[in-house]
Amino acid sequence: MSNSSDFEAATAEAANEVASFDEDSKGLITRIHHALHTIPALVPLIVLVAAILVFGLFLGKKFFSPFALTLILQQVQIVGIVAAAQSLVILTAGIDLSVGAIAVISSVVMGQFTFRYGLPVELSVAFGLLFGTLIGIGNGWLVAVMKLPPFIVTLGTWQIVLAANFLYSANETIRSQDIAAQAPLLQLLGSKFKLGGAVFTYGVILMVILVVVLSYVLRHTAWGRHVYAVGDDPEAAELSGVNVKRTLISVYAVAGFICALAGWALIGRIGSVSPTSGQLLNIESITAVVIGGISLFGGRGSILGAFFGALIVGVFTLGLRLSGADAQWTFLLIGVLIIAAVAVDQWIRKVAA
Repeated sequence: MSNSSDFEAATAEAANEVASFDEDSKGLITRIHHALHTIPALVPLIVLVAAILVFGLFLGKKFFSPFALTLILQQVQIVGIVAAAQSLVILTAGIDLSVGAIAVISSVVMGQFTFRYGLPVELSVAFGLLFGTLIGIGNGWLVAVMKLPPFIVTLGTWQIVLAANFLYSANETIRSQDIAAQAPLLQLLGSKFKLGGAVFTYGVILMVILVVVLSYVLRHTAWGRHVYAVGDDPEAAELSGVNVKRTLISVYAVAGFICALAGWALIGRIGSVSPTSGQLLNIESITAVVIGGISLFGGRGSILGAFFGALIVGVFTLGLRLSGADAQWTFLLIGVLIIAAVAVDQWIRKVAA
């Protein structure tokens, strides 16, 4: 009898230990999931820090110098600004394929209004910003009022704006020398200044300000909460009193305005006004947003994550270039990161469900 009772006691103790292990394991997974769900920018931040450490370990001072690290910021400033616009749209469960075209045609309007029509450069910049905003409003109206799919609407807008860009500019580039001599304000965001051993541009400052302001607005204002609510469930948002149509139109309008700012920064970055510049900005912005942990299904993510996503691309690009690796490795690694980011998002949503 004693042997039997001892065996049962040992079995029960072993079962309790296994159950305890399972609970600890599940508890750890739950905590990780909760952290990723509440702080979407956590994964891209970890990837960014890891990438910096790895490249710093292998390349040493060549990568860890203030010049190299601030060069990354200079290289990603345009993509970072456009990614902020793309983030707003994707948070509403939409997508904007026209962001790059809006940025470029806004820069062309600024240049042409200055040099073709002789308007004061300040007024030309204002018209360029207004033009980008109006295109965004048009996109928003078609999506919100006409109920057309965002992918189709912005695909069409991309083609229209791209064609209008070449037709209006007659495919002519306004040279850097002419801008510097007659309208230096157009190149303002490309102007550099030193801070210690680091070199910054005003375009980088604009990108950082945009990220900070949009992060605050999305977290602490009613409009920001409405953006998340529309992306999460537009029907439920409508029932709770959110004006879904007005919110969507405002999101696309703000996105258009931000893209126009990117167009201004683009002039400063390349020095000239070129209708052929920024052709890949739509893809690059989506890449930064996805790697940055913003869900393509809407309602989850942060502008800060998109900023980290843009920096990750910049770190990989510069790190591989300094190491002498083939440029194709950059595309390969970025592709892996995109798939991994979507897989993590699906896992978070599955566990949450």
